[in-house]
Amino acid sequence: MSPTPAQEAVTVRTFAQRFSATRRGARLARRLATHQLDQWGLPYGTPASEAVALVVAELAANAVLHGRVAGRDFELRLHHRDGTVRIELSDTHPAHPELPAHDPTAEGGRGLLLIDAVATRWGTSPRSGPGKTVWAECETGEPDL
Repeated sequence: MSPTPAQEAVTVRTFAQRFSATRRGARLARRLATHQLDQWGLPYGTPASEAVALVVAELAANAVLHGRVAGRDFELRLHHRDGTVRIELSDTHPAHPELPAHDPTAEGGRGLLLIDAVATRWGTSPRSGPGKTVWAECETGEPDL
């Protein structure tokens, strides 16, 4: 019997928190996300931290403005692995966001366009219970862990 080859350790860092579906909850989600990234070695003000902060801010704002169901919170999850931060924001509203047509005269609707420009990729997925999860991935520009 030949020996089993050693497997390389994989480090996955995860953060999860629920927030009230209010402007204050959205602001706190962004602040805690950047704080968590700093704890993981992605300092404030770096391009990776700024990109994740923008994505969290836009997804949280969408959850508060468009995905809010009275009495229900939204949940933020961050996963950091292999040079990528995956942002997942779940709310209980059933409608899935769609990328709007670019209209420079529109007074709103630019959040998903910003996410589309900053994130490596993004999309939606079902969740257990009511609602959906909107996710985005941002490259950190750092070597694999």
